[in-house]
Amino acid sequence: MLEELDSVDDVLAIRVSHKITGADLEKIMDRLDALMARHEKVNVFVETQGIDGLELTSLPSYMARAMPLLGKLNKFGRVAVVADQAWIRAGTRLESAMLPNIKYRVYEPDERAEALAWVSGVGGLATPSL
Repeated sequence: MLEELDSVDDVLAIRVSHKITGADLEKIMDRLDALMARHEKVNVFVETQGIDGLELTSLPSYMARAMPLLGKLNKFGRVAVVADQAWIRAGTRLESAMLPNIKYRVYEPDERAEALAWVSGVGGLATPSL
């Protein structure tokens, strides 16, 4: 399930929980495309809660839309991931290592406010948990 969250205009802020569907992935890509059209840099805030599945039939369509983003990596600024599951935090750290020009930070659920502040560029730029 996907929920879009309120945020500053250059931040894609979403909460994803339980099963991720093709419709969820389409909404994410639509929102990201719109933000990239309006901003030189786009920041991303993702909060995950109890991810327990991905609609596999949606992956080919999603990948076709996501692959062109590899040519636009310079348009990404900060990425904050708040995850309640260790495997998502570990996967995000791996992705961060593969994309060193994008500033990633991984947070625990109790650090959500700090993550949103960091990715939005407001207030003190909090240091995430390791």
